Amino acid sequence: MLYQSEYLEEKAVLNTAAKMCAAARTAPKGHGKDTLYTLVLTGDEKERLARKMEEVGAREMGAGMNSWYGRDAANVRVAQAVVLIGAEQKQRGVPHCGFCGFGACSGCKTKGGNCAFAYVDLGIAVSSAVAAAAMEMIDNRIMYSAGKAAAEMEYGGNALWLGIPLSVSGKNIFFDRGISHD
Repeated sequence: MLYQSEYLEEKAVLNTAAKMCAAARTAPKGHGKDTLYTLVLTGDEKERLARKMEEVGAREMGAGMNSWYGRDAANVRVAQAVVLIGAEQKQRGVPHCGFCGFGACSGCKTKGGNCAFAYVDLGIAVSSAVAAAAMEMIDNRIMYSAGKAAAEMEYGGNALWLGIPLSVSGKNIFFDRGISHD
């Protein structure tokens, strides 16, 4: 049997995406509570995310959208897959914490704050995931813009999201992107 490189590269990306989701799931979590979501988007779902990124960028940045959200949406379109990792924003109930700045979970909830452990859990999970991708030699980039767009889609409750597009190509698509934001 003959396997073409495009087929094998797609398989490598999807296998790596699965390993990234496993790495995120097994990453340490605040107060031992697993409040993570992981998703992998390809094809039409990936395109829906790219369109939502452009929509959010136009709303948030107007004409300057292409300097960030538009650039990132273009990367999502040419990437073979996107891994989304989210963490629920609910309070974790860590006693005597106050890490959120509101004293305790009740103060955080009353004032409409976000539990600091949601950010910590998301950061550790995403770091574990991109380490898995790096070990597999798959180009990737952590994108807030993809996460912000994902938060407005139906992917999972009240969660903080980050997106990680994955690419296998002759040159890393996430470098020399030609546009930067301030």
